[in-house]
Amino acid sequence: MRQYVVDELRPEERERIKEYLDTYCELSDVKGLYWIRLPDDILSPIQCEHRDCRPYCAAVELGDKWVKFEMLIRSRKKIRCKCVGFATPQQRNFLFSFIDALISETGIMA
Repeated sequence: MRQYVVDELRPEERERIKEYLDTYCELSDVKGLYWIRLPDDILSPIQCEHRDCRPYCAAVELGDKWVKFEMLIRSRKKIRCKCVGFATPQQRNFLFSFIDALISETGIMA
């Protein structure tokens, strides 16, 4: 899996990240799992065609001492489809901008 990981988090950093994710992401039914929704204007051509598969999201998993950001763009409605795949360069830029904002606004030392 392609992912970006921030590890060796202190308890207070983890709590600030959790508050940030609670504010800016959708909470999953799985504990510690969040969804970052991608805006429609950065969807790939096939994702634009697959309107029934929307919304598209990237998963964020928060552990005790780490946070992982997946670079796989998933449909929230279908598990397997041609539109599910690794982030395009524009989608990666969007995700890294989100990560940079999280690090900056929570004041963690990454």
